[in-house]
Amino acid sequence: MAEDLGDNYARAYGKKAGFGARPALVMVDFAHAYYDPDCPLYGGQGCIDALASALRIRAKCREVGVPVILTEVSLHPSGLDGGRFLQKAKPLDAFIQGRATAAFAQGLAPEADELVISKQYPSAFFGTSLASTLTAAGIDQVILTGLTTSGCVRASCVDSMSHGFITTVVSDACGDRHPGPHEANLFDMNAKYADVVDEAEILAFLDALAVTRAAAE
Repeated sequence: MAEDLGDNYARAYGKKAGFGARPALVMVDFAHAYYDPDCPLYGGQGCIDALASALRIRAKCREVGVPVILTEVSLHPSGLDGGRFLQKAKPLDAFIQGRATAAFAQGLAPEADELVISKQYPSAFFGTSLASTLTAAGIDQVILTGLTTSGCVRASCVDSMSHGFITTVVSDACGDRHPGPHEANLFDMNAKYADVVDEAEILAFLDALAVTRAAAE
């Protein structure tokens, strides 16, 4: 009898990473491109629901004093800095500077105290100052939300873990164009690189963190 996939992975990869003491929220590539039906990157309901969840988590982070960092894909009008990524995935020209599809999604205007990281490749860490910025700030945990689960979220998750951060992926606050890749990548990230939690669990953690910090003052 074939072993159940969940049982197999639990036996091999069942350990939890847990939470850190100094988290930061990273919101990956919530761009208008994923919400414009005329754009090839349109993500539909999965991306709509992810943004709604991420905005609630962002509000809680701001309430309890957890730093918020947004990422954007920003390409030169020539497309030269898109390199092999743009060569392979032509719809990424939606992120050429100045195009409406490159702007942040409606409802996600960066606040003055929120850092915006511009990138040209899938990971929020590759070729950016994100890792050194988090390290200098004493951050030990990255809470990941964003688009898309199978693309830039997964790449950022692997690099977050590789840079030494406890990594927590919020399933409700990540989106993709199809539930298949979304669920498969959440499954794999949870097995090997991060803890995948839902919105309720991360909000409860943030509330508990606020209580702990208040008691320490």
